[in-house]
Amino acid sequence: MKRFGMLVLPVACALVLLGGCDNAQKDENALLKQETDDLRKQLADRNGALESLERERLAAVARADAADRGAGTAPAGGGAQHESGFEGIAGVTATRFGNEVRVAIDGDVLFDSGRTSLKNDARRSLDRVASALREKYPGREIRVVGYTDTDPIKRSGFKSNYHLGFDRAFTVREYLVGKGLDGKKMALVSFGPDMPLDSKAKSRRVEVIVLGA
Repeated sequence: MKRFGMLVLPVACALVLLGGCDNAQKDENALLKQETDDLRKQLADRNGALESLERERLAAVARADAADRGAGTAPAGGGAQHESGFEGIAGVTATRFGNEVRVAIDGDVLFDSGRTSLKNDARRSLDRVASALREKYPGREIRVVGYTDTDPIKRSGFKSNYHLGFDRAFTVREYLVGKGLDGKKMALVSFGPDMPLDSKAKSRRVEVIVLGA
């Protein structure tokens, strides 16, 4: 019996030690997981900041390029004329200025307030716009321009109206590319609140401008 008792004691000690080792391993694993999660969060935050800076840079470059080309004003060489082929599309008007055609799409048809994801009904309008662009102006250079109203950004999470306008233009461009238009021939511009129309609703818009039409 003594010999049995002497055997039990080492076994019990070993189990205690193993339990302690197991707990220490769990603590170490938890610490490593926490460190990994922290590093992932830091990386995500850094990537988010870099993406925001890149959007801001692209928006500034696009505005400068458009200003150089006179994209924000009616082109010289003729007054505005109605452009056929876009009749009956909800929220869409098409106007010719000289050798440019501007297809204006109401922002409220495309997006909810402060959002950049397309409404379901917007897809129907953009499908018809894409079809008309493919048929009437194949191979033409296109500029997609985002505009907003002049109300300051409050709750949408965008740094400025320029960023909102740019992301909305990008959304429209990507949809049109998905419908067969050549993305290499489609530039992006955001004028944000710089060119308001006679109402806030009309100011919120995306224009698809066909160059050399």
